[in-house]
Amino acid sequence: MILYPAIDLKEGQCVRLLRGDMDRATVFGDDPAAQAAAFEAAGTEWLHLVDLNGAFTGKPENAMAVEAILARVSVPCQLGGGIRDMATIEAWLSKGLARVILGTVAVENPALVHEAALAFPGKVAVGIDARGGRVATKGWAEETDVMVTDLARRYEDAGVAAIIYTDINRDGAMTGPNIEATEMLARAITIPVIASGGISSLADLVALRDARVIAGAISGRALYDGAIDLAEALASLKG
Repeated sequence: MILYPAIDLKEGQCVRLLRGDMDRATVFGDDPAAQAAAFEAAGTEWLHLVDLNGAFTGKPENAMAVEAILARVSVPCQLGGGIRDMATIEAWLSKGLARVILGTVAVENPALVHEAALAFPGKVAVGIDARGGRVATKGWAEETDVMVTDLARRYEDAGVAAIIYTDINRDGAMTGPNIEATEMLARAITIPVIASGGISSLADLVALRDARVIAGAISGRALYDGAIDLAEALASLKG
């Protein structure tokens, strides 16, 4: 199972939100590229980046910070937030992103997901963010009647690289991941599933790994708070 350290970007700073609330952001640094370099030095194989402002506005808002990260590290990076048309997808991939994450458009414009996944094999993931099993869009600000598994199944034959499943009520709350829901999703589809939201300890990561069907896990606040030591976690997950 791959561990993806998260760098969430708000107005150029590295932050973490509590349950997706932009007004409840904790700033962990004003140099995201330095943070990315620190994660790389600890041995990470991937980085997970989120343009929080872009998720709300529907267009890239933290491009300078993302580009600085891409210039600083050599590990592959995936990015979500504000990516809602083919031109933006092409632009980010041309700048060196390994993978773009499509969230809102996965609900509102499925054709774009299929088109992008066909055009860029292995470089398109679908982000599914949910409260109580129902998908939320536009930076988690709007809830839909779409159920998580139903949405994921729409992309079974699209060729997407992964599904990133976030339980919004757990995100940034340090209450533990929703292992049951994540495992159920992973068993319901053939697309690799990456867990996000609530991971607060090495034990949480081990539990996700031991489910045997979850391909990856994203952690943010626990790494910044020191609840998880990245180098230790990476070594444990390899063991």
